Amino acid sequence: MLSITHDKTKVTAYCVFTTDESHAALRLHAQVFSKLIRRYKYLEKAFEEEIIKLLLFLKAFSESEQTKLAMLTGILLANSTLPPPIITSLFTESVVKEGISASFAVKMFKAWIAEKDANSVTSSLRKANLDKRLLELFPASKQNVEHFSKYFNEAGLKELSDFLHMQQSRGTRKELQKELQERLSQQCPIREMVVYVKEEMKRNELQEQAVIGLLWTCLMNAVEWNKKEELVTEQALKHLKHYAPLLAVFSTQGQSELVLLLKIQEYCYDNIHFMKSFSKIVVLFYKEVLSSHEEAILKWYKDAHAAKGKSVFLEQMKKFVEWLQNAEEESESEGEEG
Repeated sequence: MLSITHDKTKVTAYCVFTTDESHAALRLHAQVFSKLIRRYKYLEKAFEEEIIKLLLFLKAFSESEQTKLAMLTGILLANSTLPPPIITSLFTESVVKEGISASFAVKMFKAWIAEKDANSVTSSLRKANLDKRLLELFPASKQNVEHFSKYFNEAGLKELSDFLHMQQSRGTRKELQKELQERLSQQCPIREMVVYVKEEMKRNELQEQAVIGLLWTCLMNAVEWNKKEELVTEQALKHLKHYAPLLAVFSTQGQSELVLLLKIQEYCYDNIHFMKSFSKIVVLFYKEVLSSHEEAILKWYKDAHAAKGKSVFLEQMKKFVEWLQNAEEESESEGEEG
């Protein structure tokens, strides 16, 4: 970018900083760098190091120059000319506290998305383990999801705001699962577990659908199951009947009930000695857990079941579903007569 003259600060005519502040113009520069690096592989590391230096000293550039550099960096990242870990240079305190890092990142991500798409950005961030570090673009006092979301939403980057929310939620669910496993191993009273889960749901804005699936996983992981098919069903029913009140609290919505049924189906398929237990578990939950009773089961049977073990489980449920349908019809006819 600097001319090869005795005056080393003189800018050449062909320079990123003197080009138009447009995606098309900066893409032409990016293409030159990409072609050179493809032809001369030894330039790859040197180029990466030079870009890192520029990112570390962003304060030395004007706002317009920062914008152009951000756009160029985004295009180069999108085309894999630069590796995502260079983004960590933006976490340096000197550029973070000035607000330069966040502003630069927004322009960089916009150019990246314009060049490829939002999935390219989020996938690369995840692979480079940068998804959990995005808050570091802001000073410590502002390193929270709310501030990040507001800043990125206002900048027109809702995709990244949603992505961070999702990553945070995933981390929260892992922590919640770990804590629940611990409480189950200690045989904590169900009442206490209900209070704890409700508090975590409120604090972390977790939906019931996410929690019910997590509870099922924890409950099934809490037991050393008998390997004999004829004994495991009895063992499972006893265990699940005990914790049915816990599951019932967090399956008050139709979608949550479907999630639970799908989790049961998946578990029974993946753990072959549970294959014959499926219908018995569902019948137990029909009585003890599912608030809508037959509605969720009928929907699962009709069109909401998963492909895993479908034929086996549908056959297991056939007679029970027929009984449910007949009971429903009788109830409707009685209502009409009344």
